[in-house]
Amino acid sequence: MVAGTGARRAKIEAIAALLSRVPPGQVPVAVAFLSGELRQRQIGVGYASISAPQASPPAAAASLTLAEVDAAFAAIGAITGPGTQAGRRELLAALFARATEQERGFLSRLLAGELRQGAQEGVMTEAIARAAGVPADLVRRAHQLGGSLPEVAQAALGPPGHDPAQDPGRVEAPDPDRAAAGGLAWGAEIDA
Repeated sequence: MVAGTGARRAKIEAIAALLSRVPPGQVPVAVAFLSGELRQRQIGVGYASISAPQASPPAAAASLTLAEVDAAFAAIGAITGPGTQAGRRELLAALFARATEQERGFLSRLLAGELRQGAQEGVMTEAIARAAGVPADLVRRAHQLGGSLPEVAQAALGPPGHDPAQDPGRVEAPDPDRAAAGGLAWGAEIDA
């Protein structure tokens, strides 16, 4: 949906719609991934490591969550010492074994730094504002002061049951329907 959309407004709307359905605790991961970034920055996986796990058949149905993928990337990046590359390949293969064909494509491009779907900072800022129902200027200002767009998105969209009156640093109250959102089959949303 995002990658196949050329118009800026349409990208903003598509990303905002997706963010409004992301479970609140996974918002920073979604924003980072949609922006083509890993929260861990570098995890020590190169092109050869990315293509090797795709030799096994893909999963038939989407089951991965953003939190699971983020945790897998953190575990891959944390491996050190003798056998580091083999350990990373093993964890990456386990992740890819659970991914559908579409999710594999997204993960491969994300890991290789080749996502190129047009969700740059400006588009993402506007989408966060739209999803949170706040002016984009507030999100831009919070980003300038805070430095991390995923963290600003978390503050703008908030955790479930969050009372904005108890948090004066919060950008605005979240949509109450968001708290009921369940898992996310994110591969189809991002790439379609």
